[in-house]
Amino acid sequence: MIERLAIISPGLLGGSIARAAREKSAARRIAIWARRAETRTAIVKQPWCDDAPDTLAAAVAGAGLIIIAAPVDLIVPLTAEIAPHLTPGAIVTDVGSVKGAIARAGAEALSRAQSDATISGKRRDAASTANQFVGSHPMAGSEKTGWEQGTATLFEGRTCFVTPIETTSEAAVRTVSKFWETLGADVFTVTPELHDQIVAHISHLPQLLASSLCSFLAGQNPEWKNFAGGGLRETTRIAGSDPQLWKSILTSNQAPVLAALRGLQAELAKCEQALAAGDWDEVAALMSRGKAYRDGFKA
Repeated sequence: MIERLAIISPGLLGGSIARAAREKSAARRIAIWARRAETRTAIVKQPWCDDAPDTLAAAVAGAGLIIIAAPVDLIVPLTAEIAPHLTPGAIVTDVGSVKGAIARAGAEALSRAQSDATISGKRRDAASTANQFVGSHPMAGSEKTGWEQGTATLFEGRTCFVTPIETTSEAAVRTVSKFWETLGADVFTVTPELHDQIVAHISHLPQLLASSLCSFLAGQNPEWKNFAGGGLRETTRIAGSDPQLWKSILTSNQAPVLAALRGLQAELAKCEQALAAGDWDEVAALMSRGKAYRDGFKA
C-alpha cells in the first residue's frame, strides 16, 4: 500500500484513479490537487479524497507516488513545477496517451531538479534518493469528461502501458506496474516509441475516423441524423470527445498518426477501386479480413 498518493489535475481518469485506489486499498491517504478552488472544495468532500491542498507543493509533499492526470501538453510543465517539492525517492507517473516526448522530458525535469538540489546542498546521497518519472497510459478513456464521471471500475480488465526509458530504475517500474495491476489493469511494458506507434493505430486513428465521418455527414441533409441506427451510433461514439483534448494529443503524436492515416487511405483506395470495378469478391474479401480482425478482440 502506498502511504500517500497524490493526483494532479483530476478529470475522468484522475477521479477514477482516486475511487479505485480507495476501494482497492492501493493507498492509505489520497491527496488531490485541482487548479480551480471550487473543484478542490467539492472534491475534498468525497469519501475517496483525504486532502485537497491549495498548492501543488502541499499536494505532493510526502507522497510516494504522484500521478499527473492532466492533458498531454501540461504533463511535462507540471512535472517541472512539482519537481523541487518532491520527497526523495518519490515516483511520478502520468496517464497521457502520448509517451515519446513526455517520458524523456519528464525524466529530465526530475533529474535537473535533483541536480540543482544537490548543488545547493539541499539533498545528500542523490543516487539512492533519486526521483523517477515512469510514463503510464491506461487505455480506459471515454468521450465523457470531468471527475464526476469517474468510476472505481474504469481500469478493470483494461490495458495499461508502462513506458520506462533507459535510465528508469526497475524498482520504479515495478511500483508503477503493481499500482495499475491493483486497480485491475493488465499492464504491458513497452518503449515510449513503440507505445506511440501502437496507439496511433488503435486509438488515435479511430478517433480521427469517427470525427471525420461525422464531419462529412454534417455536410449532408441535416435531417438524416435523426434516422441514425446502432451502427452509426456505435461507430461514431468517440466523435463526442473533447476536440481541444484531442488537438493536444494529435499534435504530440503527429508522425505516427500520419503514417497510420496514410495506411488506411491506401486500404480505402483498394475498396473504392473494387467497388468501381464491380469486383464484389474483393469487396467481400476485404470485409472478411475486417471481420476476422474484429472477432479476434479479447473479451
